[in-house]
Amino acid sequence: MAARTSRSSAKDRPSYRCTECGYSTAKWLGRCPECQAWGTVEELGGAPAVRTTAAGRVTTAAVPIGQVDVRTATARSTGVDELDRVLGGGLIPGAVVLLAGEPGVGKSTLLLDVAAKAASDEHRTLYVTGEESASQVRLRAERIGALSDHLYLAAETDLSAVLGHLDAVKPSLLIMDSVQTVASPEIDGAPGGMAQVREVAGALIRASKERGMSTLLVGHVTKDGAIAGPRLLEHLVDVVLSFEGDRHARLRLVRGVKNRYGATDEVGCFELHDEGITGLADPSGLFLTRRTEAVPGTCLTVTLEGKRPLVAEVQALTVDSQIPSPRRTTSGLETSRVSMMLAVLEQRGRITALGKRDIYTATVGGVKLTEPAADLAVALALASAASDVPLPKNLVAIGEVGLAGEVRRVTGVQRRLAEAFRLGFTHALVPVDPGKVPPGMKVTEVADMGDALRALPRGRSRTPAKERAAE
Repeated sequence: MAARTSRSSAKDRPSYRCTECGYSTAKWLGRCPECQAWGTVEELGGAPAVRTTAAGRVTTAAVPIGQVDVRTATARSTGVDELDRVLGGGLIPGAVVLLAGEPGVGKSTLLLDVAAKAASDEHRTLYVTGEESASQVRLRAERIGALSDHLYLAAETDLSAVLGHLDAVKPSLLIMDSVQTVASPEIDGAPGGMAQVREVAGALIRASKERGMSTLLVGHVTKDGAIAGPRLLEHLVDVVLSFEGDRHARLRLVRGVKNRYGATDEVGCFELHDEGITGLADPSGLFLTRRTEAVPGTCLTVTLEGKRPLVAEVQALTVDSQIPSPRRTTSGLETSRVSMMLAVLEQRGRITALGKRDIYTATVGGVKLTEPAADLAVALALASAASDVPLPKNLVAIGEVGLAGEVRRVTGVQRRLAEAFRLGFTHALVPVDPGKVPPGMKVTEVADMGDALRALPRGRSRTPAKERAAE
């Protein structure tokens, strides 16, 4: 009798579910742990009884991993080399890729170009748009030259209609722009809600796996830059790509966040222009200013975007301040790193002219330098601006600067030097022990800021820096 009462009370215990994302819990909560929404957890009634699943029929027998056929998982090129680089060679049949980015960064333009280049006699492409009409997409396709007889276009916001198009077209590649605009009539909630995004993504993933069809999903981002929708969406898909770039600059970067078929340290570079978007195999030229004479306050460095070295230019300008609190303005650089370099120059480099002056620092071409390897270039640019003495024209500076004034080693020094030498730079300031350097390039090893400031024609000198040229 006691056991029956216990089972009855467990059965009658109320359960609660979030109306936004569908998260279930046995007790009421003011805030949903899944979607972080307030006041959305409501009572449903009795909690479902706990059931155990019996063993069922095996659909596919388990085989030794060495006997698994990998021919069906061969990557197919998208027709865009820079995107193939990030994907690890191309699109795998049945793979689902999520591409997220801010509005206006160029996601739809890039994927429309991919849709046209990937379409062929054997492989049809279906482009489904939920944000624009078919005629608007057609106009963009004409502008960027993305027309193909094997590219099919549909404007749908209903999940069942999208699945119907898959049965009719039988594409090898599906592009869904975007997953937040499609809704299932069987799920409550507006398009873009947590439950709707989960259902739509799950249905498209199942269709991709069953048909061996590659799928590219466009995802929105929140104001904080995170991918909109439940975090489960990133776990379900095979590849997550982040499309980055300043809308006022031409450069666009596709960065791998998750990739089940390759590495995530590759970056694809693109240039957005009036005729569309094109890949940049050598984007370093976007970040340099071509001059006939050296200018004070400028210094070049080499940054690594994934495995790709990019030569970038740091600029600094100092002027007399007209207010009690001097201005500190940065663009493309981290304000905290620039403030640290100012403190190191004043305390360790004995440069006192920076404390009461307005200081402006920026990068060229819209590139953002966040890695510590750019510290030495920022410090030298500030010192050059303060003394109004230009650095040598063919000089690059690579290294992290500590608060004690020491210049620390960074990763990929040899790769950075090779890229700088390829672009015609013959002199480099690097930390001690850089490894093998390109033949014909003069490398100056600097241990601290005192050695680094000797690069200025009228810089301070402590002990002679150790110079060596490659044999």
